[in-house]
Amino acid sequence: MKYLKILYVQVLIAIVLGVIVGHFFPGFSTTAKLLADMFINAIKMIIAPVIFISIVLGIAGAGDLKKVGRVGIKGLIYFEIVTTGAIIIGLAVGNWVKPGSGVNSAAVQAQPAAKAAASSQGIDWTEFIKHIVPDNAIAAFAKGDIIQILFFGILFAIALAKMGEKGTSVIVGLEKINKILFNILHMVIKVSPIGAFGGMAYTIGKFGFATLAVLGKLLITFYVTGFLFIFVVLYLILKFNGFSLWKLLGYIKAELLIVLGSSSSEAVLPNIMEKLEKAGCSRNVVGLIIPSGYSFNLDGTSIYLSLAIIFLAQVFGVNLTLGQELTVIGILLLTSKGAAGVTGSGFLVLTSTLTILNIIPLEGMALLVGVDRFMSEGRAIINVIGNTVATVVISKSEKEIDIAQYKQLVEKTGAA
Repeated sequence: MKYLKILYVQVLIAIVLGVIVGHFFPGFSTTAKLLADMFINAIKMIIAPVIFISIVLGIAGAGDLKKVGRVGIKGLIYFEIVTTGAIIIGLAVGNWVKPGSGVNSAAVQAQPAAKAAASSQGIDWTEFIKHIVPDNAIAAFAKGDIIQILFFGILFAIALAKMGEKGTSVIVGLEKINKILFNILHMVIKVSPIGAFGGMAYTIGKFGFATLAVLGKLLITFYVTGFLFIFVVLYLILKFNGFSLWKLLGYIKAELLIVLGSSSSEAVLPNIMEKLEKAGCSRNVVGLIIPSGYSFNLDGTSIYLSLAIIFLAQVFGVNLTLGQELTVIGILLLTSKGAAGVTGSGFLVLTSTLTILNIIPLEGMALLVGVDRFMSEGRAIINVIGNTVATVVISKSEKEIDIAQYKQLVEKTGAA
């Protein structure tokens, strides 16, 4: 019975119970969604201040702005290379497996099709660029707008760093506030099994397994592609840097199960940051890479977007040329970043990309509505793993990781 006291065991049991309850008692889905939403909201209430303080402590605490700039540039280059790889893998597997072949495009019904197309205006790049700079910093925190918080946090941190010793008291104060926030996090995480149960019960109760009958091939293809990305690409990246992917996954297994149940990477973002610091990664690197990766290193989302485009092209019999697929890669590299931090960004980016391509009917979006929820867990898990790996790798490249501490905590014990 001692195992029942372990968090990841509790979450795993909650997920199984959620599937059972959702299947046999679909009417419970409304209440289940309430439980899941309350848990995610409890996490969201501390994400904005945690990200802001992490960015400030990561930059101002480093003391060397040139070093901070170097870490930031390394992070952005890494993000672009890896997300490009994710997009290419999604396209390659989609072309090979052909998940859209045999799907009847007549299954696209008028009403949901119109609803899907209604959000297809795409991304207004002028508005997006203007949106990066908040007109009200307090409002950015109130809305939880991650990109605006990052922008304000970077400016605040640079200004604080320029104060030198006079800014020490502010840094000390922020460190104390940070400890309070993580104490709140620890309290919230204790009820994560309830959130995981609610999220899974809602998904199964609302959409049911019948949804998977028509689009099961797409769902399987997506998860196989994600599996390949994690256990080939990310495995090799960590192997090259002298780390074990399996041990790292064992170290964050509780967080991954929480993401599986809640279908949200937000639910574990602060916890992942804390675990990486405990594992020996420098606070400066963790504070920069995790928050920025949360917006710009969405590997799972990149796989989903490229695979979805190939799927819809196959459904409607559109044969994409090599040039068109290269165009897809280029567009997704921009649009996937453009919708960072926007609620429902997956569909927004997909409709925006289809609008730019202008060769695949937007009505096909309706086909993805039902199955999308079943892929959101996979997207979130891949995103979390990708950002965790990025932080470890960049910490190693900057010599900002205590290897002995990492080996002891992660690779010898793999304990959560």
